[in-house]
Amino acid sequence: MAQRDKILEKMKNNPRGWRIETLKSLADYYGVEWVHDGTSHCNFDFGEVLLSVPAKRPIKPFYVKQFVTQIEKVREKE
Repeated sequence: MAQRDKILEKMKNNPRGWRIETLKSLADYYGVEWVHDGTSHCNFDFGEVLLSVPAKRPIKPFYVKQFVTQIEKVREKE
């Protein structure tokens, strides 16, 4: 199992305490475009869904769960 797969599993099992840098890294790996231009939110563009995540730490579990769900949909398409 690759490191990114392990991180994704950890996020799924415990969505608390994650940082925006981790989400950005996963988004880059899976080819998801994101924009964070100094604002309080980072926008992840999954094509059909635009997910806006507050960039302050820690990210609330609600946003992490939504992010994981969208990443899993991207993985299914591969």
